[in-house]
Amino acid sequence: MNSEVVITCAVTGAGDTVGKHPDIPITPQQIANSAIDAAKAGAAIVHCHVRDPQTGKGCRDVALYREVVARLRDSDTDVVINLTAGMGGDLAIGPEEAPTAFGAETDLVGAIDRLPHVDELRPEICSLDCGSYNFGDGSLVYVSTPDMLRRGAAHIRALGVKPELEIFDTGQLWFVLQMLDEDLIEQPPLFQLCYGIPWGAPPDVGVFKASVDMLPAGAHFTAFAISRNQMPFAAQSVLLGGHVRVGLEDNLYLRRGVFATNAQLVERARNIVELMGARVLGPDEARAKFGLVKRG
Repeated sequence: MNSEVVITCAVTGAGDTVGKHPDIPITPQQIANSAIDAAKAGAAIVHCHVRDPQTGKGCRDVALYREVVARLRDSDTDVVINLTAGMGGDLAIGPEEAPTAFGAETDLVGAIDRLPHVDELRPEICSLDCGSYNFGDGSLVYVSTPDMLRRGAAHIRALGVKPELEIFDTGQLWFVLQMLDEDLIEQPPLFQLCYGIPWGAPPDVGVFKASVDMLPAGAHFTAFAISRNQMPFAAQSVLLGGHVRVGLEDNLYLRRGVFATNAQLVERARNIVELMGARVLGPDEARAKFGLVKRG
């Protein structure tokens, strides 16, 4: 069991949740304010996407990231900033008779073109989605090839940013071990183990334990599962030696029929961690544990 736990709040994500929750953070001000509320509730790290303020859909606009980060850095609340770098990997395969007639959901760019906001803003952490996989039903594929990953990992390391290695299945973890052997990722690595996203790894404790057993010595890991499994996997992660991620990116409800805020989800996770006898770390303690450099 981990006795010193870092809580990450995944503030908004890029999923189609705007019509499913009355208060999904959309604008940079809403995203920053929700992240600050989560930090005050006990999150040492906030993981931030941005959304088109007009449509609510996830996007890659550097100006929106710039505003979110400025608001966080200018606030009186300290928090570790973790920006997604997963946008730009969506490939909507065309119909059976024309699979290369890619659909409107396609937003596919190369490894470096997924990182301009990281280049400019230099967050303490950015995510690196560590493999391709079928994303939900239908024909949407998330694309992150070995060549893309090698180039992205090397670029992130050159920027002095810590990659959060997002793992959606065990084959992706296997490839990250290869990148570690190739010295593309600075030690100790920081993993994010992701469960319950169709069709990645299922929210199964045996699968979770198998992934933890594959981690290299000295690695840090956080884990989450989506929807109703969010809090059970928070507890399970602590039991297996890891840290905790919660937030509206992964789960919209505090309990059945009751919409949550990010701060409420963090408060509940903090209560779980503390009732288990562990201590929740603050942002400076998280920096020290994960080897992060504060900027801004």
